[in-house]
Amino acid sequence: MDDHRQKIDEQLVAGGVVAIVRLDSASALAELTETLRQSGITAIEFTLTTPGALEMLKALAPRYDDVLFGAGTVLSADMAQQALAAGARFIVSPVLKRELVEVGHLHHAPVVLGGFTPTELWQAWEWGADFVKLFPASSAGPEYIQAVRAPLPQLRLMPTGGVSVENAAAYLKAGAACLGVGGRLVDRKLIAAGRLDEIAAYARRLVAAVREARLAS
Repeated sequence: MDDHRQKIDEQLVAGGVVAIVRLDSASALAELTETLRQSGITAIEFTLTTPGALEMLKALAPRYDDVLFGAGTVLSADMAQQALAAGARFIVSPVLKRELVEVGHLHHAPVVLGGFTPTELWQAWEWGADFVKLFPASSAGPEYIQAVRAPLPQLRLMPTGGVSVENAAAYLKAGAACLGVGGRLVDRKLIAAGRLDEIAAYARRLVAAVREARLAS
């Protein structure tokens, strides 16, 4: 692993939480980014299903040196190229696409491929994924991570889907490298209502839960 990619990799693990932003428009992304940043979130994934996500990556990535911006729902090499050109520092896909690893690593960016079964998770790892996104994690739970990593301890898993303040510690204790948190953190209804203070409060609780879980381990 090259030094640049390794540094980003280490930052993702150290932060513990990747905030997954999937909205109907990009209008709230700037204010939401600042809210999450001030609440202790150090990695934010803009999903490419959000209209205007690439444009906001271009606008926001140069402003912050303490936030890692990533692109999510990346499904092709072309999408990965566009996201990296826009300022994404890491790439996330919900599926298995080997070409994404090749593109990401060429640009010194960690890549997270998605999988669910042990075979899928291992395939992603064999292809060189820096992390493997266990999705949807809510269908498996922390016990599944523990069971899978018993014979496959090399896997660095990022459970996503249903991860919350309440179960964050259990996922980390089971062996998760970091956590992908979407709707529980970036609540569309709260954003639409302008209640970003509630998102900030939840983010602080989530960051604290991760910190406490790691101190206890």
